[in-house]
Order: sequence, then structure tokens, then C-alpha cells
Amino acid sequence: MELGLVGLGKMGGNMRERIRRAGHTVIGYDRNPDLADVDSLKGLVDRLQGPRVVWVMVPAGAATQSTVDELAELLSPGDLVVDGGNSRWTDDEKHAEQLAAKGIGFVDCGVSGGVWGLENGYALMYGGDKENVAKVQPIFDALKPEGEFGSVHAGKVGAGHFAKMVHNGIEYAMMQAYAEGWELLEKVDSVENVREVFRSWQEGTVIRSWLLDLAVNALDEDEHLAKLRGYASDSGEGRWTVEAAIDNAVPLPAITASLFARFASRQDDSPQMKMIAALRNQFGGHAVENTK
Repeated sequence: MELGLVGLGKMGGNMRERIRRAGHTVIGYDRNPDLADVDSLKGLVDRLQGPRVVWVMVPAGAATQSTVDELAELLSPGDLVVDGGNSRWTDDEKHAEQLAAKGIGFVDCGVSGGVWGLENGYALMYGGDKENVAKVQPIFDALKPEGEFGSVHAGKVGAGHFAKMVHNGIEYAMMQAYAEGWELLEKVDSVENVREVFRSWQEGTVIRSWLLDLAVNALDEDEHLAKLRGYASDSGEGRWTVEAAIDNAVPLPAITASLFARFASRQDDSPQMKMIAALRNQFGGHAVENTK
């Protein structure tokens, strides 16, 4: 099928390549002309044959809103917009209503896979009407990992981003647990090879995971993470997860504590946050702050 893709950064650029490898046509637009196939959103829409599907991969908030606003004026009834960024689920409901007034469909899609997704595939969580999901299903199939799992129609509009938000909240807590364990191992004199302890956990233990593999990768690059400053930012989804928990009276002590630990990292050079920063860089290519 044909797809318009808006936003060709670390995620969007690799997604374009993976979709093309699956045999589909992708017309990409980005504000950086070196990355784009067309020079404007209008140029992208004009290149697509109707009914059009346009996938948006730009930062949540103002950037997504302005893109949706422009597409609402450019697209025609029967066309479809997919928001694959990290938008808040409440924004999805507004965007669906805004586009529906023009006869344009809307699907939200949480995307996980980071810089590894091109080769490994992207885990997808999407929300919207079955009819709209069906229009973009070939693209979901192209992006997902091989095998039975890796994608889900999570429910109504907003369900995809809500599921991805909870996924990221769990990710916060898992990274925090590895980071705390790493700091304690580094602290005691009796453990002389912390990196190899982490490596030994990669087989046969109940805590083995892809995050553990990435932790070992980071320690192979910088055994004691001495080059990193103990500072880790948060993308916003951890905060949204905690806020949703409060709204629904659901206790999330581990996820909440992991979010607050990141706040603490901005006050001191936290050893635990060196590991969090290293993990975020490994799986998502997120920027790190090096020691001076």
C-alpha cells in the first residue's frame, strides 16, 4: 500500500526503511530537507492516491497538534491519520473528534523498539475503530517483529497510547531495579567483577531480559560507567502513568518511586542514574551527559 510518513528522525527514518523493505511505498516528509521525499505536507498529500493514510511521527504536544491541524485541512473524507508518536491518550480523543468532523479517520499507535526497530521490528499498540485499523493493517504487519506477538489492537481511540504509556512506566521501574542492584554491587569490596555478574544473569535467571542485555552492552563500552554523569531525564510518559494511577486509584509504588528517582538525579550525580542513562542511550539512542 501507499503511506505518507511525517517525521523522519531516529524512529521515523528507520520505520520508513522497514516499511519499504516490506514492499510498500512510503512518501516521507520532514522539516529537514535532507531527509524528506517532498518539501511540504501539501506536497506529501498531493503525492498520495486516495483514500490516503498519513502516519505522524513527530514530538507529542504542539508539534503533533499543528500537524493534525494542517492535515485536517489538506486531507479528504475517507482518508486516515495515524499518530505513532508518544502523544497523551487524552489528546487522541480530541484529534479523533477534530478529524471526524471532516470525515477523516484516526488511529493512535504506541510504538516501541527504539533504534533497534529497523532490524528487530517494532512492538505496536493501537487504538481505534476496526474499520480504520484495517486500512493500515498492512503497515502494522510490516513494522511488527516476526512471530505471533508484537502487535495488538488494544481498544478504542486512545487505548494504544495508554498501553504504551503503561509500558513505559513499567520500563522505568525495571531500569531502576537494575540500576539499584548495579550500584550496590559496585559498592562492596567483595564483588570484584560487577560487569561479569550482570553478564552471568543473561542465561538461566528469572531477571534476564533485553534490558539486562543492554546493560551488559553499556558496561562493555564503559565498565564502571565512569564517562557518564548520573543524570536521566524523563520523556513525560512516566508522569502520565502516575497521574493516571491517581485518577483511577491504582497503587503504583515501584513506578512512582522510579520516576521520583529520576527527579533526584537532577540534584546530585547519582550512580544509579548513570545506569539509567546508559540503558536509555542503548535502546532508544537518547542523549547522555558526559562527565567533564
